[in-house]
Parts: sequence; C-alpha cells; structure tokens
Amino acid sequence: MTDLILTTFDWVPEMPRGYVRDIRVRWALEEAGLPYRVNSVPFRTRDAEHFAHQPFGQVPWLTDGDISIFESGAILLHLGSRSNALMPTDPRGRSEVMEWLFAALNSVEMASLPWSLFVFSGDTTETPGREHLNAFLKARLGHMEPILAERQWLAGPFSVADIAMADVLRLVDRFDGLATHPACRDYVARATARPSFVKARADQMTHFAAAD
Repeated sequence: MTDLILTTFDWVPEMPRGYVRDIRVRWALEEAGLPYRVNSVPFRTRDAEHFAHQPFGQVPWLTDGDISIFESGAILLHLGSRSNALMPTDPRGRSEVMEWLFAALNSVEMASLPWSLFVFSGDTTETPGREHLNAFLKARLGHMEPILAERQWLAGPFSVADIAMADVLRLVDRFDGLATHPACRDYVARATARPSFVKARADQMTHFAAAD
C-alpha cells in the first residue's frame, strides 16, 4: 500500500498551533492506523503548485496515489471510505455519519469560528455584531447540548463525524465558550482523550516547533 501524504505548512505562529486543520486529518489517519507521511509547504509564500492543490492557499491537502484532495471535510470523507474505523459500511450508518460531519462543518462551525475569531481579537466592546455572534453560537450549542447529553458519539461508534465536531467545539472550549454547556464540554473531553488525538496533536506541535 502506498503511503498517504498529508501536506501542511512548515511553520505557523504559536497561537494557532494545535488547531491548524491538518490535525483533523492526522487524527483520522491515526484512528484508522493508515500509513502516511507529512510534507511541508512554506507558510510565508504560496507558489503556483500550492494553489494547484489548494485553490485558497490554505492547508491541508491529502495525496492518495494520483488523487489530491483539499478541504478537511472532503479528506475525512475520503478516509472514511478507506476504513470502517472511521465510517461504517452500511448505507444507513454512512448516511448518519455524513449528515453529522456536514452539520459540524456547516451548522456549528459557521457559528463557532466567527465567534472564536472575535474573542481572539481581544475586543470586548459590546456591539450589535458581537451580540449577534454570541446569540448565534448560543443557539447552535443549545441544539447540540441535549443531543450530546444522550450520546457518547454522534452516529453510533466513533467516526469522522466526531473528529470534525469535536475539533469544531474544542476551539470554542479554548475560549471557555462551553462553560454553560457541560454535555458539549464533556464530549470534547472524551474525544480529545483518545490516543489518536493525543498523538495527532503532539505530532502537529512538534512539526511546527521544529521550524522555529
């Protein structure tokens, strides 16, 4: 079997380390036990080859033979098709995983990422825009809370849906945004205690630190 190649930046500033989205791919690869290696592209310059693989100049992308895939959600789906440790093989199970994967990236991250960026900016001014972001995130977390209070994982066994959702929610948790949503917070804690995540995060941190 040809090793999969995960491409990420050679370096990033300290603040985003541990949260760059190649961690989702590392996590899935570790969870499935799929062999892979990591390639780097410069953080400070983006050449034509970079944009050929990732049209927005971002990371990660995954190379699987002659296939190159960008966007973490698309990569997770691709890896799910290669391993039933990441996605079940029966149609109903696959559909449930896929719907929750898209929910993580569309319904929840749509609210969590703008909120997190606003908090990260350090601007504490109460504005209508800030109130809207707070309310939007609170509504999304309010829908997730009863669901996660009743389930260990989103769609049966642990899957790529949980990798995506836990990674989306742990960014909120980084800024204490899950303090009033204990089921969401406990879900993130369960997911990030998995050895596959622990290794993926440690490997990402080591990768970026090596370029300091």
